[in-house]
Amino acid sequence: MENGHSAVRQLRYLPAVGSAYGVEVLSFAALRAMDVHRRRTQPQRPDFHVFALVSSGTGAHEADFHSYQLEEGSAVWIRPGMVHRWSDIDACDGPLVLFLPGFLPGFTAPEAAAPACWHLDRQRLSLALLAAEHLDREHDAAVRTPRLASPALLSHLLAALILRALPDPPASAATTGSGGRHTEVFRAYRAAVEEHFTDWHHVADYARHLGYDVRTLTRATRAATGTGAKTFLDQRILLEAKRLLAHTDLPVGGCARRLGFGDVGNFTTFFRRQADTPPATWRTTHSAAHSTPQNAADSAPDSAARSAPDSAARSAADSADPGTPRAPPTVPPAAPLKAPPTVPPPPPPLSLPLPAVPPSALPAVPHPPPHPRRAQPRRQRTRHCGACPAGVLSSAGDVEAVPLRPW
Repeated sequence: MENGHSAVRQLRYLPAVGSAYGVEVLSFAALRAMDVHRRRTQPQRPDFHVFALVSSGTGAHEADFHSYQLEEGSAVWIRPGMVHRWSDIDACDGPLVLFLPGFLPGFTAPEAAAPACWHLDRQRLSLALLAAEHLDREHDAAVRTPRLASPALLSHLLAALILRALPDPPASAATTGSGGRHTEVFRAYRAAVEEHFTDWHHVADYARHLGYDVRTLTRATRAATGTGAKTFLDQRILLEAKRLLAHTDLPVGGCARRLGFGDVGNFTTFFRRQADTPPATWRTTHSAAHSTPQNAADSAPDSAARSAPDSAARSAADSADPGTPRAPPTVPPAAPLKAPPTVPPPPPPLSLPLPAVPPSALPAVPHPPPHPRRAQPRRQRTRHCGACPAGVLSSAGDVEAVPLRPW
């Protein structure tokens, strides 16, 4: 990308051969083996879920402008549309589960409030690893023996894995008595926000669309996430604005139009209120903090190798006493010119002696007889005389008598 922006690679779900069930179980080791060019370290945006557990090792991961340190017991959940990159997973081990958005049934409030990365204690980690192993074995059996395949069983095993690994729900969601209804309302509100957040910037628009009161949406959102409906909507718009500013070359006005702001000033005011800085300043700061050091590190070995002799020469020259006259640089004598190689003359043409043949030994060649028509003298061109039909007038003007021809 231009201006130092890192391009985002769009990832589509492509299941392995024989694994068309909407879920697939891999590992960090398998991911490293498949990604020999280390494209996992570049920003990417999948259209599917990725759930990972770190059973051993350490590493790093970035998701939507947040950096996370991975260690034993870390859980990572990358949702569809999230911009992330595996910064460093060379020493990580554990399972990775890929699944489509519609593969899981309805979920509870903790799923909505779960961050991109959290930590599990040792007991939860061991149980989650057992659930992931069970899912892996059932998936492997479905691939190897299709008659044993059961998408419903795979879906329930995946739900058990996610439920076992999810962090504790917020206190408001755990103590309220109408958690089921709030979860249903929040699911509908969250889906509507994902679909219309570039057009609708007020909670009242979603309330009319869903048939709920604004206060109902606010209570359901606070029970699920701990924040109000308006805050949830503003944070979603702000997140997409940061994605556009960080990973595209769109000007600020183009980002404002993409997000449904008719006026750039309104977008700038909204962004400043949410992020405490104008969008142009945020873009410059983000580019300087993420793109420039990486580019400098990538080009450092080459530039250092190219400039090492010149830097040494300049350092030696600068360290000399400025009052002492410097001797002119010694120029090594030029190497003598080499004489061109001598090319031997070409060998003389090969001539073979021919035996002398006497004229008497040559056979006599008879001359061909003269052509009968060529032997007759050519006749002068003549023209007919109008006065004498039986004769012709020669070119000299004399009349020459010739017999009449049949034609």
